[in-house]
Amino acid sequence: MNGMGYGMMGSFWGFLLNLLLILLIAGAVVVLLNRSGYAAPRDNERIIKMERDIEEIKKTVEEIKSKLEEI
Repeated sequence: MNGMGYGMMGSFWGFLLNLLLILLIAGAVVVLLNRSGYAAPRDNERIIKMERDIEEIKKTVEEIKSKLEEI
């Protein structure tokens, strides 16, 4: 027995249980991050696309505004 009161087999199974627990937690974190849509590069592309759409909308509004002023 070592100082903790576990035999050779007890420490092995304890180590294996701890390892499985850590892998389970890490897997759960990865699944939750994927489900939440966390992806920095994809978000950057989405933001760039939104900025382009906003610019196009601004141009369209300006064109409509100028046509309304002509009328």
